[in-house]
Amino acid sequence: MPTKTQTLRIIGGEYRGRRLEFRSAEGLRPTSDRVRETLFNWLQPVISGARCLDMFAGSGLLGIEAVSRGAAEVVFVEQNRDTANQLRDNISRLGLTNSQLINADVFNSLATLEPFDVVFVDPPFHAGLLSRACEQLHALHLLKPASRVYLESEQAINPDELPAGWELIRSKQAGQVYYHLAVTS
Repeated sequence: MPTKTQTLRIIGGEYRGRRLEFRSAEGLRPTSDRVRETLFNWLQPVISGARCLDMFAGSGLLGIEAVSRGAAEVVFVEQNRDTANQLRDNISRLGLTNSQLINADVFNSLATLEPFDVVFVDPPFHAGLLSRACEQLHALHLLKPASRVYLESEQAINPDELPAGWELIRSKQAGQVYYHLAVTS
């Protein structure tokens, strides 16, 4: 069966309107334009100059959108080699020099990283990775004080299940996608 190609659009900032092509892969669900618009409205006061981590990067659209809107640096982590190669090509096409792509398992990569201001946690649905990712970010001290953590999942998040010192400040639902923003103390 042929692989379907998706066209993804950057919705704001310097690269607004640029379109990126991406081949579909199992578990890859780029965050919709509607959800990204809401997310970056939430992040608008803190994204400029921020150091960002795009965990489970997939298409990398969240990190690319962050750079387009003024983030100082984005580290993308994507395990799938083909998906990472496509992301690398799109980073190159845009000429993003303030980004780093790590093609490895996210949990094996975290210990080598420095703290971030904004983290995007959008793992494959139904894989049980969201809680583990949050726990690792917290345990490895990868979040600066007042960092923002974007969480996307197939179900609503119980604020009591977040790591100590995290506060859920925004939550919404779009279809079958639940998305949240937490802030760290």
